Amino acid sequence: MAIGVFDSGLGGLTVLQAFRDRLPEQAFVYFGDNANAPIGGRPAAEIHDITRKGVQRLFDAGCDLVVLACNTASAVALHDLQVDWLQGDRRVLGVFVPVIEELTSRDWGDNTPPTHTGLRNVALFATPATVESGAFARELKFRARDVEVVAEACVGLVDAIEAGDMVGAEALVDAHVASLLERLPEPQSAVLGCTHYPLMEDRFRAALPNRTRLVSQPEIVADSLVDYLQRHPRFAQAGDVVYLTSGNPAQTSRRAELFLGHPVPFTAA
Repeated sequence: MAIGVFDSGLGGLTVLQAFRDRLPEQAFVYFGDNANAPIGGRPAAEIHDITRKGVQRLFDAGCDLVVLACNTASAVALHDLQVDWLQGDRRVLGVFVPVIEELTSRDWGDNTPPTHTGLRNVALFATPATVESGAFARELKFRARDVEVVAEACVGLVDAIEAGDMVGAEALVDAHVASLLERLPEPQSAVLGCTHYPLMEDRFRAALPNRTRLVSQPEIVADSLVDYLQRHPRFAQAGDVVYLTSGNPAQTSRRAELFLGHPVPFTAA
């Protein structure tokens, strides 16, 4: 049984790479919905539809566990999918939960009232849809008291990364960080709330104050998946990695190799 990994484009490959580093024998199927990328500026109804179809494609590929390696999909669509759509023993997980657990040092199953965790403020860099959903701030404040969340909708950044325009992406990172720092000059923590953004992690680090803790999702989410599989071993199975795309396979493979530094053989979904 392979584990499915869904993203609207190439960003989820950063999460998949972390999964493979921690679980080198595990079988995975990655589906990049590059034909619809980016989704971060789309209406919520479209994001729901794209996410549901992407998860269904991975279910059809034999994946009974799917990880939404996409913050937009996790913020906008995950809860409704879990409550109103999933049936049987299939499961869909997102990338928000592990980061919030890490920031607050509280397990997701801890339903005690919010407490002071030492976290005072968080800078969130994310897509417009993720910011507009308010999901990150809402879930964080269920667990930690008196935390200020200042969010920056990084318009254009995913588009530049998907297009391979790294010079343009660097300029956008600088501009968006500067915009946020005008509102929160000394963030205690900064979250890269899009799985594309770790590809620009060095640029974010250089633009942020030295004292700001930069929280990048892939390794945190990978640790969480390892823990999940220990508790739910039925989803673990050795095997290969399959890469699917709704876009042009050759073009997607070239861009993925540019980002990751090794061949990534995509085939048509």
